[in-house]
Formats: sequence, structure tokens, C-alpha cells
Amino acid sequence: MMTKRDMCSDKVSLLGFGCMRFPVKDSKIDRPRAEQMLSYAYEHGVNYFDTAYPYHDGESEEFVGEFLSRLPRDSYYLATKLPMWAVDSREKAVEIFEEQLKKLKTDHVDFYLFHALSRDRFELIKKLGLYELFDEMKKQGRIRHLGFSFHDSYEVFEDIINYRDWDFCQVQFNYMDTEYQAGLKGIKLCEDRGISVIAMEPIRGGSLINLRDDIKAVFEEHDGRSAAAWALGWVASHTAIKTVLSGMSDMSHVVDNVNTFDDFRVFDKEELETVQKVASAVRNSRFNTCTKCRYCMPCPAGVDIPANFSVMNEYAMYNDMSKALKRYTELEGKADKCIECGKCETLCPQHISIREDLKKAVQLFKK
Repeated sequence: MMTKRDMCSDKVSLLGFGCMRFPVKDSKIDRPRAEQMLSYAYEHGVNYFDTAYPYHDGESEEFVGEFLSRLPRDSYYLATKLPMWAVDSREKAVEIFEEQLKKLKTDHVDFYLFHALSRDRFELIKKLGLYELFDEMKKQGRIRHLGFSFHDSYEVFEDIINYRDWDFCQVQFNYMDTEYQAGLKGIKLCEDRGISVIAMEPIRGGSLINLRDDIKAVFEEHDGRSAAAWALGWVASHTAIKTVLSGMSDMSHVVDNVNTFDDFRVFDKEELETVQKVASAVRNSRFNTCTKCRYCMPCPAGVDIPANFSVMNEYAMYNDMSKALKRYTELEGKADKCIECGKCETLCPQHISIREDLKKAVQLFKK
């Protein structure tokens, strides 16, 4: 039976269905396949469905709304988000919200989020009085719970959490990102404040299932669970997390994720140590020891040295060439601009052989 936890006085499934990575066909959601996935999840106890205004170029809300409209409204919890980058007035916020209700075929949203808050977007909320606006929507019953998703530093997170009595928040959290953005400190802060937490990116956009074979073998030596099950289970073992969002794109993902949270048991000491061992192995796979301190910058030739090494380290740790190549292609100061003057190496506190490592980056991506 699907494990459920108390979130804002609701019994929410520990697995939340993230509706941003449905299978696609001809650039549109492959609706027959996606509907089978949603049906399987719902039939196996998943009752939390998370979408947003921009997902699948706006198609996700419409598709999710059509699917859920065929189910009893009190049998699931619907979450969507206000696209803060598209809001410049209270009137625009209301316009978007009304559009969302129409697309979702409902008269209320259970969990409504200010999407991807940063310092600037938080200041916009205060300037436009959007918290008060949507708090009034709560009083009208059009929104049941109000929260936000987050992408900025811990310091900003702390300011936002302490600003108002939020119902819940959504943060990126996985066994590699414990000190990234809100991180463990942010989750502890929410727990102390009695604020429910939703975890997103528990498998780091797929990175934690694309580990090198020798690293995945650490999990396999323990038992037959998938790398995804280990990653999801580690997140859920932090009981301040009320639901773990998984952006599933294939039925096999749904089946594995549902099985992971079937009568879920919090990880014991040995399991936690196994995950820690994997995390250490991933970190030790870094291409070099660059800390992005930027002492080597500016480069006379225009190479963005820390950015190049960030791409290389990400690739070395997570074995995802397509993502690494995309990031490298988008760099303005690519490694091939290096003129081998050596100035950077005299300034690097890590004593990295920067010129040689930049050559390796050029060689890798030329392949």
C-alpha cells in the first residue's frame, strides 16, 4: 500500500507525480502513454499531482486537468504554480490563475505555489502584494494551501520562510545536494517552523541513475533495488519531507517508483552508510579540484576557466555527455580560447594544471 504522510492536514502520498517530463511524440505529450502512467500511479495510491504553467509548453496543465476531471475531486490533491517571470501586476496574476483553473477543469487548487522563487521574485511578491492576493483566494476556497518552490541561496530561503506563515514549500533535495540552495539546513528550519516540505529533483534530473557502473555496484552489492529507488528512499528517510516528486517519463519509472514507496520504511544505519559511500565515490570522481573561487580570473584570452571546469566535473561525476555537451556549447569562454600564457596557474590556490586540463576539455568535446 502506498505510504502517506500528513501534509497541511491532508494525507498525501509519499510519491508525488511530477508532470513535467511526460513521454512526448511529435513535440507533444504522448497522451495514450502518459494517461496509462497516470492511471497506474493513481490506482496504486498516488494522490498528489504536480504541474505548472510552463510544463510541456503549457500543455501539461490542460492534459492533467482532463485526466483528473474524470476522477472524484476528493480523491487526489492538485498542485500548480504561478509563473513569477510572467507576472508584472496583480491583474496579471489573477488572469493567469483564472486561466489555470480553466485548463485544469477545477474550481480550486489544493496546493498553489509561487514558482521558482529567488531574491528578485520574492521582492516582486512583496511589491505587488501577491501574498495578500492569494491569501484572499484561500479564504474564498479557491486555493487550499499556499507555498512556493525555491531556487536561490540558503540565506534567501531563510528570509522567505521567516517572512510569513507559509503552508508548505518545495525545494531541490537529493543525496548529492545537501548543501545546495535550501539544503539540509533549510529542511531543518521548516521542520522547526512546522512548515511542510516537498522534495523535487530527488534523482537530480536523472543524474543519479546514470552513475558509472563501478559506483552503481555499491548499491547492487547491498540488494537489488534500482539506483532511483535508493535516491528516492534516501530523500524520503528525512521525515520532514512529506512527498517526493518524481518526474516520470516511462511506465517502468512509475512501476519502480510506486514499488519504492509501497509500505516504505525509513532507511536504517547501514542503508544510510551505503548512500554516503556512493555520494563520496561520486564526489571523488571529479575531473579536478576546482572550487570556482575565481582567483584565476579574468583570463587574458577570455576563457571562463571555472565554468569549463564545472562542466567537466559535472560530466566526470554524473556520466551525462549530452548534458555536458549542451552546457559546453552554451559557454561563451570555451576552453579552446586558451593561449597557454600560464597566468592562471600562478594564481590558483588548488595548484591545478589549468592549461593541461583545458586541453583535455577541448579534446573531450571535439570527440
